[in-house]
This record gives sequence, C-alpha cells and structure tokens, in this order.
Amino acid sequence: MKRVLLDCDPGIDDALALALIAGSRDALDLVGVTTVGGNVDLSLTTANALALREFLDLGDVPVTPGSPGATPRRTVRAAVHGTSGLGDAVLPAPVRGPSPGHAAGFIVDALRSAPGEITLVCVGPLTNLALAVRAEPRIVEWARDLVVMGGSYTGGDRVPAAEFNVLTDPEAAATVFAAGWTVTAVGLDVTLSAVVNTAVLDRMRPLGRLAELLVPGVRSYKEVTDDDGPAIHDACAVAYVLDPSLFTCVPAAVTVETTGLHTRGTTVTDLDPAGRRANALVATALDVPGFWDLVLAAYGRLAARLG
Repeated sequence: MKRVLLDCDPGIDDALALALIAGSRDALDLVGVTTVGGNVDLSLTTANALALREFLDLGDVPVTPGSPGATPRRTVRAAVHGTSGLGDAVLPAPVRGPSPGHAAGFIVDALRSAPGEITLVCVGPLTNLALAVRAEPRIVEWARDLVVMGGSYTGGDRVPAAEFNVLTDPEAAATVFAAGWTVTAVGLDVTLSAVVNTAVLDRMRPLGRLAELLVPGVRSYKEVTDDDGPAIHDACAVAYVLDPSLFTCVPAAVTVETTGLHTRGTTVTDLDPAGRRANALVATALDVPGFWDLVLAAYGRLAARLG
C-alpha cells in the first residue's frame, strides 16, 4: 500500500486520474487532494474535486484549495476542458465543502507527520508545491517520492516549446526541479501515447455510473477515432506510482526556462548529463497496452462498487 497526495487542477484528465486512484484502493491510500488554478480557475478546480470526491466514493479524504495560479497577467487556462472543467460530464453538486487552510500548508503538514511515507503526485501547475518548498525546504527530505505530470524534452502542446502545466507557472516549476529531490517527470513524450481511441472508449461504455463521467468527459476533450483520441495525461502519473515497470525512465538534468520570448516554460532536458547532477527521472516510453489494462481493470473495480 502506497500513500499518495494528489495536487491537481480538475480537468478531465485529472478526473480520470482520481478515478484510477479510487479504483486502486488495494494499492493506494489517498491522504489528501489539493487544488490549484490551472485547467480552469481555482473555484472550479476545487468544486470539481469536491464533486469527484463524492461521485467516486472517496470518503472523507480532505480537499484543500491552494493557489489560484501564477500572477494574473500571466494566467493560462485550457479551453479544451470546457466551461466547467469537466467537459460534457455533469456530476451531482457536492454536499460537503473543502477543508480549511491552504494547499501548501496541507502538503507541509502531511509530509511532516509521515516522513518517508507519502508520494506526491502533482498533475497541475506546480504553484502549490513551490510555495510548500519555499515555506519548508525539509519537505524535500520528507517526501517518499515526487511524480509530476509535466514537461517534455521533444516539444510542447499549448505552445511549440512548452507543456501546459509548466508553462502556466514556470517559476514554480523551476523552484520544484531545483529543490534537491529527484523529480519523476512523466511528460508529453509518453502521455501523448495514452489516448482513448474507439477500442478504449468501447471498454469504458459498459462501466455503469462511472461511464457517466468517463464517456462524455473524454468525448468532449477531443474527437475519438479508431486511431486517435484524447490523451489522458494525468492518469499516467498515477499509473507510474502503481506500476513503474510500464515506463522506461532515464536519469536527466532538467532546468526550466523562465524568461525566453519563445521558450518560456520549456523543460530543458539533458538526457546524458555527463557529470552534471541528475535531478530528474524522465519517462521516455510507455507500455500502452499494459497501461490500458491497468487503468481499465481499476475502472472496472470502481464501477462494480459504484453500481
């Protein structure tokens, strides 16, 4: 059993990542969810996390809101997630509200209370985690592991050179990568292969109540065809925690560009550091059939529980 803390910005693929956690109760103990402005504004990412907590039967897991994002003049949002952040998926309004406090404080307190036990899984902009590092640098020693969905060494998505989560707050990402721990970076280089094509979508349709989230969510994210469809980026980070053998990873030295006119947000990745300290473990390949077997098995277990 691995204890995990999910920092997220739901977001369709964040929702699918949470569903993967919810369907993996035998392997993962979710100690908390923290939210950040990213795919949509903080008010919506928090509302979505609260609705998902109840819809996915996550019990009393605390949901703690954090930063609305980087400075307002640099706000970046992802229109592909729709007005609500969950595309065409409509969930019941949550009954319970968020926990008091700020996500950065929750992260610090959780790691302080269980040093060496909790893996941080960050699938949104890294603003909350950077604030936590600045407030208490010892969390670098207290975290069991840090897995980030973010970055790329081959190219971007929102802009040619940068991946969305890093582009949204490059200064935060620079702080996190330079903090002294090893960042397991699951970036676009592998997540873009984790697509929901027609065959995968057909395996989601019979999943009862859970399908009410999965099917309209992914279909509104991007057109689904026999050969292509939306990539569920964030679920890849959770899948890494569940089964690292699905991924090929290499040590690398990663720095984040914060000032370039055309390269702001780029994760400059040296896959052959040759004497430089490797501060990251960068995913370079994914066993796609194995990934979907893992994910859909977990969704199947969750669907049986939800009805």
